[in-house]
Amino acid sequence: MSTYVDPFLNWLLIEKGRSVSTIEAYRRDISNFELWLNKSKVALENASGHDIETYLSQQRDLLSPASVNRALSALKGWLGFLHDERVISSDPTALIASQGRRKGLPRPLSEDQIELFLTCNDTSLAALRDQALFEFLYGTGCRVSETTNLDLAHIDFNEGVILVTGKGSKQRYVPMGRKLELALSHYLTSVRHLLQPVNSEMAVFLNARGRRLTRQGVDVLIHRRASVTGIPTRAISAHVFRHSCATHMLAHGADIRIVQELLGHSSISTTQIYTGVSIESLRDSYHSSHPRAHDEVIEITQ
Repeated sequence: MSTYVDPFLNWLLIEKGRSVSTIEAYRRDISNFELWLNKSKVALENASGHDIETYLSQQRDLLSPASVNRALSALKGWLGFLHDERVISSDPTALIASQGRRKGLPRPLSEDQIELFLTCNDTSLAALRDQALFEFLYGTGCRVSETTNLDLAHIDFNEGVILVTGKGSKQRYVPMGRKLELALSHYLTSVRHLLQPVNSEMAVFLNARGRRLTRQGVDVLIHRRASVTGIPTRAISAHVFRHSCATHMLAHGADIRIVQELLGHSSISTTQIYTGVSIESLRDSYHSSHPRAHDEVIEITQ
């Protein structure tokens, strides 16, 4: 059945506009499932819903809930596609409900923590590169994949904007704040060419070998800076910068639809998860300052 994987993935890429990273993740998920079928001596056309549930149950012992949910989505999409194309007579995932992902409140850094993290007196080439990277993550709220995929041609200093390619290859412009503009400009004019870049490499952020920085590399750099500033590494990641950017903007009165556009969310409901944190701050402020928010009962007399 491997010959039917590429048509499905091409359909996702072309017709559905899924990102390359999603396509590759789905390819791995389907490949793992095929290996399990072979090991279990189950032919795909004979696979039942029970077989799928057994496979997913085993995966839950190995993977995170998010990864298992993605694997289920990949199998539902692929097997549904094969059924529609009449490659298999029935879809064994048809009665398996997708597992909803828990939407816990984000845990952003405080503004003081961000300030501490972004305050650096190190003037080494790597530190200046890192400063531009961190200012970009916090200043734009971009996903780590959007950050590592950024090319030189996407930055327009004259207009003060950056062209970002997000999920589903959707593009959007994000503005540059003054601190980001300064850090990025200094890095590009005085640092980047000294990192031994490959002549054909057009990536903005480079690693020590002059190649495009990877998402794993970004995590390493973030944790390295965190260890210096005393911020627990478990409390910070590239995605925490995204959470922090959105939360701080909302806390300072930004319209939720502006934040939605900045983050590249297709639905405002996705952006609304960030308002939970802001509501906590609002509630604390309200109860400490509003004259009618106290527990005391004021007796009204005629």
